This record gives sequence, structure tokens and C-alpha cells, in this order.
Amino acid sequence: MTSYRLLPLFLALGAAFSSAAQSQSLVDLYESARGFDASYQSAKSQYAATLAKADQAKAAILPTVGLSGGVSRTNLENTLSATRSYGTQQITLSASQPLYRPANQASYEQGKRQVDLAQAQLLGADQDLIVRVSQAYFDVLASHDSLNFVKAQKSAVAEQLASAKRNFEVGTSTITDSREAQARFDLSTAQEIAAENDLRIKKLALDQLVGKADAEPKALAQPLSLPALVPNDVTTWVTQAEADHPVIQQTQIALDVAQLETQKAKAGHKPTLDLTAGYNISQNDGSASLSSDYRTNAASIGLSFNMPLFAGYAIQNRVKETLALEDKARNDLEGARRAVGQGTRTAFFGVLSGQGQVKALEAAEASSQSALEANQLGYQVGVRINIDVLNAQSQLFQTKRDLAKARYDVLVGGLKLRQANGTLKADDLQTVNALLIK
Repeated sequence: MTSYRLLPLFLALGAAFSSAAQSQSLVDLYESARGFDASYQSAKSQYAATLAKADQAKAAILPTVGLSGGVSRTNLENTLSATRSYGTQQITLSASQPLYRPANQASYEQGKRQVDLAQAQLLGADQDLIVRVSQAYFDVLASHDSLNFVKAQKSAVAEQLASAKRNFEVGTSTITDSREAQARFDLSTAQEIAAENDLRIKKLALDQLVGKADAEPKALAQPLSLPALVPNDVTTWVTQAEADHPVIQQTQIALDVAQLETQKAKAGHKPTLDLTAGYNISQNDGSASLSSDYRTNAASIGLSFNMPLFAGYAIQNRVKETLALEDKARNDLEGARRAVGQGTRTAFFGVLSGQGQVKALEAAEASSQSALEANQLGYQVGVRINIDVLNAQSQLFQTKRDLAKARYDVLVGGLKLRQANGTLKADDLQTVNALLIK
């Protein structure tokens, strides 16, 4: 069995090891990360806090009720009468309902928009988690493939080294062939050590992200057919981004909040009207002029009107401030739209480029395989030297490694494209999950 035929054996052994270790799919590890990742948990806590804050703003338009009470004792002494002592106990129930407070209404509307902002922020955090888990997942697979390719190349070089030594012993080749093969074998050994360390680091990063010890991602099924990019039109992706991207939603909400803040500032010139009501019970055991006990019950209802006349130009300057902040929010929104559009175009053309690279590398893999076989045959008949075979082997395995990495990049790039235009959802992982070994 020739050296370049050993790769399927290594891949089969790797697949068998993964199965024995009860490997997890991309969806499995994403679900695990949702319950463990600190950044996502922080976003969820912020969302809960914003909901509570929105309810606080609602309180400004709801009635307020208060209960108060008091006890007092008076000791009266004068020269005209005997010393007298009397006390008072009272309790008061009061209520107020805003009827016209435009500033409070604007605050309530701001609270509702803050809920929408928190939802957009949580969506963005979820999309970021999807991409981070996917990237770490395929980083492990790429590192694992790289190690397998290095081992296969090392085995092929070892076979070529043994062949060079045999040919030197029988006098059909020079010592140069043996030394070239030995140098390439030593280089493969160093590359194997580096690949093992890289795999160890990538697995640690994945474990830390998903909260599992020794997470083992499932490999892609072979043969692999990458999903097509749908729709295959960058304008459609950009249009979706302007409507759905969490960053654009957040900046749009920030503009709405700034406009409501201007309404609040302008409300400083407007009057306020409240409905007030109260009920007071007072128990007296005498007074300065009466010696007998008596009780007083008093109920009241009315309207409280307030009209601001002059506040030292504070309101006018506050309006100027909020208008400037409103312009800033409007410019931030336009900047976000441009940045999201550019990011979506970059991600779209990155996926297209990646798909083209995969096709080119698939062709290069077939060509490198043919070139290796031709060089091996030429070496056997004496028209090629050992270094030609070694270079052909190195080119083949480098191409295989680049092809595997390019496929992973296309899959992750598709998710990043959906993140770039704001449409990425957890369900999108099912498409990638379907490509994994069952």
C-alpha cells in the first residue's frame, strides 16, 4: 500500500475515535454554551433589568397612594387655669392621579422603547454566541484534520525514506536521496508536534466556551456537498440588513428615545394637572379651649394645577441640548446603516470567494494526486529523483489541508454572513448540522 493511500485510514481511525468518545453535534454544543457562556448570561441579565426599568417608567402615569399617621401630646400650663394635658392621634390616606403630565407620558414611551432595545441587544448576543461556537467548533475540526494530514505525510515520507535507503544499499541511488528524505521526515515530526499542540489549544478554547470537558465535535460527512448561497444577490442581503440587523434596530431605538427626550424637555413649558383626593381621621382628647374628647373625619377631592412661568432659561437650554443629541442619534443611525451594509457586502463576497477556492482546491487535489503518482512512477523507472516525490507528497497533503480548511471557512462564513445582515437564528445551525456524520 503506497504512502498517499494511508490518509483514508487515518481519517477512519479519527472518525472511530470520535464516535467512541460520544462526540457532539454543533447544535448540542451551542445549546450547552447558551447555559454556560458568561457574555450571553450577562446579556440575559441586562434584558431582565431593562424590563424592570421599563415598568418603573410606567409608574409615572399611574396613581400614587400614601398612608401617614401621627401621635402628639401637649402639656399646657398658665396662671389663669390649672395645668391641662391633651393629645391628638391622626391618620391620613392620600391619593393622586396625573391627568396631564406630558413629560411623564414621554418617559413611559421611552421605557417601552428600552424594552425593544434590550430585545435587540439580546438578539445580537445570541447571534454572536452562534458564530463564536461555530468558529470554535470548526477550528477544532480543522486542527484535527491538520494533525491527521501531518501524520499521513509523515508516514508517506517514512516509506519514501525506507525506499531511498534500500536503493542506496543496492547502489541504484545516491546518499543525497536518503538525506533529503530524512530531512523531510524530521520536518514532518516537528510539524506533528506543533499540530498536536494546536489541537490541544483549540479543544481547550471550545471546552471553555461550551462548559464541557473534552468536547469532541462531530466531523463533516464525506463526500461533502456545500450548500449553495441563497439568495445569490448581494443587494437582497443588504436590504434585509437594513430591516433586521440588531445594530440598526438599536440605533433606530436610540433615535426614538432621543426624540422623546426632546418632547420631555419641551414639556417643561407646559402646565400639569393632577387629580388629588384625601381622607383624614383625627382623634383628640381635649384641646387648649375644650376639655372634652372629640373626633374629626375630613374627606377632600380636588384638582392640582401648576403652570411654569420662568425657570432662568433652563428649559430653553435643555431643549437645545436634546435637539443636538437627537441629531447625533440620527447621524449614528446613518453610520450604522453604512457600516452594516459594508459588512454584509464583505461577508457576502467572502463566501463567494470561499466557494470558488473550494472548487479550485478540489481540482488542485486531483491534480496533485496525479502528479504524485506520476513522480512515484518516474522515481521507480529512474526519470525522477527522490526530492521530486517528496515535493509532490508535500504539495498533495498541503492541498488536502487547505481544502478542508476552506470548506470549514465557507460554512462559518455563511453563518457570519447571516450575522452581518442580522438574520442569523439558532435554526440556521440545523443546515450545518445536517452535514455532520450521523
